[in-house]
Amino acid sequence: MRLLVWLFRAFIFFTLFAFALNNQQVAVVHWFFGVEWRTPMVIVVLAAFAAGCALGVLTMLPSWWRHRREALRQLPPTAPAATTPASVPASEFGPEHPPRVGL
Repeated sequence: MRLLVWLFRAFIFFTLFAFALNNQQVAVVHWFFGVEWRTPMVIVVLAAFAAGCALGVLTMLPSWWRHRREALRQLPPTAPAATTPASVPASEFGPEHPPRVGL
């Protein structure tokens, strides 16, 4: 299964690499006020993809936070953790029994 995942990753990498090699023509992006950006086409496509992913994540954040708050509200209250020394389990290797090191 692990080999199959690595083969899939290699396929995706080489597909994107071939895409980048095939799109080296210069593209011009015209902005406002006569500003233009000249760069290879693959950079324009990857920048648009990254901007779309970022916009999608930012759009989903309020919904994720709302669902998280609702899920936390539905959890049963937990008992406070006791911090007294009696509640802390004794370690097998305390100062009186140090761990053995050697063969």
